[in-house]
Order: sequence, then structure tokens, then C-alpha cells
Amino acid sequence: MPIVDHNKAPELPWRPNYRVWAVAGQDQSVECTLHYSTIEPGAGAPLHTHEVDELITVLEGKVEGRIGEERQIVEANQTMVIPKGVPHGFTAVGSGTAKALAFFPCIDGMQRTSYLEGEPPEAYRKK
Repeated sequence: MPIVDHNKAPELPWRPNYRVWAVAGQDQSVECTLHYSTIEPGAGAPLHTHEVDELITVLEGKVEGRIGEERQIVEANQTMVIPKGVPHGFTAVGSGTAKALAFFPCIDGMQRTSYLEGEPPEAYRKK
């Protein structure tokens, strides 16, 4: 059974004030993806969609989540449930760093992403 030490997970180039580590995925021989993130207040993800479902669990802090036209504060121990194809985004709010886990039921959910606002994270920009 593979055990992943989060302290040794590779960091992906992402966005200013928004750091992401690849905790589990293809390297662990699974067909799903789990990312750990730290998001400073004001940073986040612009409006986008995925071709697969996504779950974002806030571990610490809080984010203002946007799913479709609805905006809501998502706090520690709450999960945003985002069905495939639904526009969504989020911004960390409050005074502290938000920490979150993002799960995709496929090898790389970010490869199946369309941005409605802004650009993809640095790791996914075409060079």
C-alpha cells in the first residue's frame, strides 16, 4: 500500500500566492488525482469548468466559492461539490491562509479544464 508523505509531494508551478502539491495520482498507480493547496487571501482560481466532477475540501481558513451564479463562504471541514461542466471558481478570504484538498476522479482533471475567465495555472500553460 503506497503511503504518500505530503512533505515530499512534488510542488506544481501554479499561481501567485496559491501553491499546489500533487499528493496522489498516476505516480501512485491510481486513476484519480489529489492535490493539496495553500491559498493566501485574495488568491484563488478564476471561473472555469472541468469535463469531470471535482471535490474541494477546505481544511483550514475559508474561501468564497462560486458555483454557477451562486457564491458562498466555504469554511474548514466543508466541501464544495462541483459536477462536471458547472462553472466554478474561488478566492481565499479572511486573514489567514486557506488550506484545501482537491480531488478529481481521473488521472489529471486539469487537462480537462476550460477557462471562462483568466488563464490556466502556470503548470498547464502552453509553452
